[in-house]
Amino acid sequence: MGVLRPMITRTLLLSAALVVAPQAMAEHGPIEKPADDPSSTVAFTPELKHALADADPGRGAQLSQSKMCAACHGNNGVSWSGQWPSLAGQPAEYTYKMLVDYAEGDRAQTKRAYMMHTLATELTRQDMLDLSVFYANFDLPPASEEDLDYSQNAVALVRDGDGERLIAPCASCHRNLGQGQKYDIPALAGQQVDYFIKTMQDYADGSRSNDVYARMRVIAAALTEEEIRELAHYYATLDGNR
Repeated sequence: MGVLRPMITRTLLLSAALVVAPQAMAEHGPIEKPADDPSSTVAFTPELKHALADADPGRGAQLSQSKMCAACHGNNGVSWSGQWPSLAGQPAEYTYKMLVDYAEGDRAQTKRAYMMHTLATELTRQDMLDLSVFYANFDLPPASEEDLDYSQNAVALVRDGDGERLIAPCASCHRNLGQGQKYDIPALAGQQVDYFIKTMQDYADGSRSNDVYARMRVIAAALTEEEIRELAHYYATLDGNR
């Protein structure tokens, strides 16, 4: 019964999300995009910093339960499948930006992203803030125990980048242990391999385009498929909680 209940809940959630029409924008209205950056719907202002500091993770936990977020992202923010990202330990600013981008339609290009669009349009901005700090309070996902392989080339890309291809070191933004950092830099440590690969492929072909100043689109397009796979394996084996 413990296995069947999540499966039933997950099926109901996915079915409902794919047929429900997009709803009206949340009560606070759209967040205005900075004029010089059409890829960003969120301005990282002192007001947003204060709003996140005042957000209520307890209410976020209640929202996570009522919106059935765990059906895809897991009870503690660690996803059960490579189709969905783990949210545990993500910087609150990043999760908030993603939720706003979903609601605004900046991440509705694929069927999977469109499902999140329909769900995000039902959230107020305060809902998004509370959910973001709720997930940020968890530890990052544990390092994968699978037998994953990557070469020293992947390690070099993380530490040194590749100047000839204008690829900055991954660690320069995502930090040495893949912890991510404030604003729009996600944590990568312990992330699902398949989700990591799909995300990079979407950046590379432009089907995902909500990265600020197209930074990830440029980098992903310069990487080979093998490099993307190895980077996915590398980050999955990192323990970002050290």
